[in-house]
Amino acid sequence: MAEFVRDVMTAGVVAVLPGASLVEAARLMRARDVGDVLVATHGQVVGVLTDRDITLRAVAAGADPLRVSARSVCTPNPIVIGPDDTVTAALGLMREHAIRRLPVVEDGHPVGMVSLGDLAVSRQPESALAHISRAEPDARPGTTPT
Repeated sequence: MAEFVRDVMTAGVVAVLPGASLVEAARLMRARDVGDVLVATHGQVVGVLTDRDITLRAVAAGADPLRVSARSVCTPNPIVIGPDDTVTAALGLMREHAIRRLPVVEDGHPVGMVSLGDLAVSRQPESALAHISRAEPDARPGTTPT
């Protein structure tokens, strides 16, 4: 069983600048097959933007996703964790703050992301969440894979 965040995190960062449009962020999410991106400037995380944020905070409110910035819709000042912190610490932060993902930051710079699914795969590999997290995404009828 993995003990440290670095053992279970998804390494690398998918990020947009704070002024990026929601369309730009959504296209990046689609291209990278992820449901969230970091909002970062000068190597520092200033927020986390999820596909749900785009949908509920902008599109459902009638905002133009071409004109709305990532910064205005993201969750600002996210809770972060270090790669050398324990998996138990990550689970504790997720539980305490009711969040599903944590940016992993080392020396002030983002180096990856750890999700509830990553932790399930590590801690409870036979759980339903672990199986779902390991599964390849389904191609939806009428869509074009990117």
